[in-house]
Amino acid sequence: MDSEILIRSGVLQDGAVSSSSSKKEAVRVESRNLITRLQIGTNESKNSAMDSLLGLLQEDDKNVMIAVAQGVVPVLVRLLDSSSLEMKEKTVAAISRVSMVESSKHVLIAEGLLLLNHLLRVLESGSGFAKEKSCIALQALTFSKENARAIGSRGGISSLLEICQVGTPGSQAFAAGVLKNLASFNEIKENFIEENAIFVLIGLVSSGTVLAQENSIGCLCNLVSNDSKLKLLIVKENGIDCLKNFLDSSPNPKSLEVAIEFIRHLASFPPIAEALVADGFIARLVSALNCGGLNVRIAAAKAVYELGFSLKTRKEMGECGCIAPLIKMLDGKAVEEKEAGAMALSKLVLYVGNRKVFRKDERGIVNVVQLLDPLIQNLNKKYPVSILSELLHSKKCRKQMIAAGACVHLQKLVEVNIDGAKKLLESLGKGKIWGVFARP
Repeated sequence: MDSEILIRSGVLQDGAVSSSSSKKEAVRVESRNLITRLQIGTNESKNSAMDSLLGLLQEDDKNVMIAVAQGVVPVLVRLLDSSSLEMKEKTVAAISRVSMVESSKHVLIAEGLLLLNHLLRVLESGSGFAKEKSCIALQALTFSKENARAIGSRGGISSLLEICQVGTPGSQAFAAGVLKNLASFNEIKENFIEENAIFVLIGLVSSGTVLAQENSIGCLCNLVSNDSKLKLLIVKENGIDCLKNFLDSSPNPKSLEVAIEFIRHLASFPPIAEALVADGFIARLVSALNCGGLNVRIAAAKAVYELGFSLKTRKEMGECGCIAPLIKMLDGKAVEEKEAGAMALSKLVLYVGNRKVFRKDERGIVNVVQLLDPLIQNLNKKYPVSILSELLHSKKCRKQMIAAGACVHLQKLVEVNIDGAKKLLESLGKGKIWGVFARP
């Protein structure tokens, strides 16, 4: 037999590798062994080799990397042509395992449309187990425009949405993850609309596992970006109530971040923003602003910025307690947090009542002035400039700004033409002169 010849020649190692070999070398030898056995001999021996390979891959991510380096991926892709359903399913499972190791994904991507087409066929006709594993692998392959187009043109979106409706809980979650990736490409958004995706995804937000809900909301986020019609469709399909129920179910920080991000997208369309305010979403945003998750706070602050489109909503957000946590964010470590807090406050201080609340916070002015410092890079200075400009009418605030070093920072910002910096500096300069002639 071929396998016996290979064993005698040393290509296949019969028995355990000597104990003196390192574990890494042992895995490398075993990987080569199994890869060879997958290409020769009877179906039974190939099946046995595949079982051993799956065991090896499941043990450790390092094992996956070693097997990939030994050339396992092209062999697995060829095995997807197997006439044995059992072998095909195990092969998809092995490919899905490889896709879960970040440093190995590029090897799968290099297999191109051949692998993609095999996985799409599994979505159409495979077992529940195979569909789930196929979705896991597809999540790693759907970050390129070329692959997204291929899936859209081959009916993949329809297959994925069907899994979202009738698949196993696990496959629903992973199918929604693939759809989330695909929805970020404008070229295939029309495919989603044609397949009534909004209805299906909102249904999954209502009834899926936490991961399925998270991925569905992420997909909806990508779909509605810059699309007012789809935002209205979400409202029509009862999406706001589903989102409210999801937030009230005390989701984990990652899920909460996705949900708050979705609110931000919806809030950018004023008619929907009014509905969100009426439905009590401001209180939920205040809760998010006070939570421990950095990304949740950033998303919540950006949602506040979007909701601050009218005097009425600014007033309500101030009364609900948005100001204090936003001021605290200005002193955060991450520049993204500082900027998000400043963005939101630049809208809220346009309402006079919120300016009064802001002035009562001892750290307010100091925190904003710190953001003017040119050494804090990648932060849009127009937001702190805007906040301070709204507070100039208060003599106390002007003094605080000057004492905190605003004039020094503003002079540098004027040199690089930051909007509003010159006017603010001139106003503070006048304040200094008035101070000279002020009564003792």
